[in-house]
Amino acid sequence: MANVYGFALKQGIGAPSEPAVTKTERLERGQVIAHCPEDKLGNNIHSSISGTVKEINETHIMIEPDDVQKAEYVELSSEAPLDRIREAGIIGLGGAGFPTAVKLSHRFEGKGTILINASECEPVLSHNIERTEKNPDEIIRGIELIMKLTNATEAIIAIKGHHESAIAALTSKLPEKISIHKLPNIYPVGDERAVVRECLDILLDVDQLPLAADAIVINLETVFRVYQAVDLKKPLIDKDLTVAGKLVDSGAIKTYFDMPLGMKFSEVFDLAGGIGKEYGEIIEGGPFMGKRASLDSYLQKTTGGLIPSEVFWNGPEKIGLLVCACGAHKERLSQIADSMGSEIAGVEYCKQAIEVKGTLKCTNPGICPGQVQKVMALKKAGAEAVLISNCTDCSNTVMPCAPKMKLPVYHATDGSMRACNLKLVRRMKSTT
Repeated sequence: MANVYGFALKQGIGAPSEPAVTKTERLERGQVIAHCPEDKLGNNIHSSISGTVKEINETHIMIEPDDVQKAEYVELSSEAPLDRIREAGIIGLGGAGFPTAVKLSHRFEGKGTILINASECEPVLSHNIERTEKNPDEIIRGIELIMKLTNATEAIIAIKGHHESAIAALTSKLPEKISIHKLPNIYPVGDERAVVRECLDILLDVDQLPLAADAIVINLETVFRVYQAVDLKKPLIDKDLTVAGKLVDSGAIKTYFDMPLGMKFSEVFDLAGGIGKEYGEIIEGGPFMGKRASLDSYLQKTTGGLIPSEVFWNGPEKIGLLVCACGAHKERLSQIADSMGSEIAGVEYCKQAIEVKGTLKCTNPGICPGQVQKVMALKKAGAEAVLISNCTDCSNTVMPCAPKMKLPVYHATDGSMRACNLKLVRRMKSTT
């Protein structure tokens, strides 16, 4: 449908939301259109626009926008801060999308730490850092609200050390119980367990949550949306994101604040000046963990980036896949190999990748013991090259051995990094 906004009923972790509107119903911006099912994990969905419901199907509510849109929104009605966060439909905006009200319902009885993930872990993505520079007071206010809700004794903002402007914007305003921890510039230093390790010097087991370290990890944009929900009574209807890659303005990296949820990706690219005539794929998310999308997909709460990649290079006849828990998984690598025109000769997994409830977890994110045996196994399987999804350190361990075995190395991030005119992930140095 042209000029129609699409709101997915399932956004983030949990059950799909249940429609609370009917076809042809008139809506106001901020009005709830789908409720979290009672006694289920999930989140409310609100309309980011005023308009008319055109269709309700199994997966989406489609809304035709009014010609004139107002900035005002239907305010949240709950009084208690945690109830406002729940009513607002806020979920984690830097990962899988866990409902924020559930996470913040925990109250520490002794020492407790809120870890703000401001790492902007994925390359290319830049909206969290620019939001920090733009709204430091609101970020700090959100942290203080979260600390009060959870009875936390301290908060630590985890941010890569090279983001000097963002750090400076925060430093002069920090109250006594909030501090900054400078992270190294590696991937995946923003992994939840990596943030705990770097800030608290505690390495959690693959099946442990940060609460095991008396900590809660929360994404920076989520903090900002908590501030909006509690102080401004605003539901989660807008999203910050980065648009980059094979645009008409080729190689550009552009940041957009408060983009209305439900907007079609094609319209987002139009706002960015247009998508290039030739591209390999559209990546929703970052170069490492992003998924393939289409121009007809819609902006969701968990959408952090849109990257049209470089046209795929032709691969070898047979290629081996080396899967890392910190990057693209087997299905995504297989998709890339197919686009390269390569047959998969074999699949190997990083020795630190452990399956937990159907998801791969790294025993120590970003710190790799070596991949020589895995690369040798792929060579033996008939691979003429390897396609990897590995973190910075894993990639560093592949490069000394694969070329010596006459195996060219491709990385899952190549298309997006080339499209943004950035250095490919091969041999990388850790910097602050």
